[in-house]
Amino acid sequence: MSKHLIVPPDIVIVPLPPKCPELNAQENIWQFMRESWLSNRVFKSYNDILDHCCHAWNSLVDQPWRIMSIGLRDWAHRF
Repeated sequence: MSKHLIVPPDIVIVPLPPKCPELNAQENIWQFMRESWLSNRVFKSYNDILDHCCHAWNSLVDQPWRIMSIGLRDWAHRF
């Protein structure tokens, strides 16, 4: 069995430099959540942390357009 990656002709692999979390869409989502709902807080307990994280996640899920805009990379569409 071959373990080579077969890339369809309509997909372009864009190499990213190592150790660049600002280019990672998942990291950008977490940064947005921290800035919008989780920063500058003092949590009373572990359950308080969980409650705030669940609220942040549910608030983000209610905004799919926001997730799409955070994940968009203009530079990636230039290839």
